[in-house]
Amino acid sequence: MKTLLILVGKTAEKLFSQGIADYTSRIGHYMPFDLVTVAEPKNTRSLTEQQQKEAEGTLIKKHLQPGDTIVLLDERGEEMRSEEFASWLARKQQTARRLVFIIGGPYGFSEEIYKLGKERISLSRMTFSHQMVRLIFTEQLYRACTIIKGEPYHHA
Repeated sequence: MKTLLILVGKTAEKLFSQGIADYTSRIGHYMPFDLVTVAEPKNTRSLTEQQQKEAEGTLIKKHLQPGDTIVLLDERGEEMRSEEFASWLARKQQTARRLVFIIGGPYGFSEEIYKLGKERISLSRMTFSHQMVRLIFTEQLYRACTIIKGEPYHHA
């Protein structure tokens, strides 16, 4: 199963981008994994929230393929413990051809992207910056891979 993480906008903080690169490399030892950054729409100051979400949605859709299993990282999504996420991921590895996680922009997703995303996951009831969510999610995806393989990282 190929796994893809789509992000809206570049990771600005060097500390976060280094951590994300580290976990992305580690994940690659367990599964084919790519990280795709779509550019933020231009002139966002002149756009309404809705227009910005729709512009981001158009950019996101360019990276989607028919048959993708699309999972949105969303504050209203299902919360899971790390072990539950690992079990969920193991099931997806048996059924999905391509698993696509999407972290949207500052206002969430357009209605079209919400309709495409069959599942939603929340990392916490707390609010994190979009920069931080990227790091937290890549770490949790790596952690899930090590749990699936029975490796000690989870309890190290």
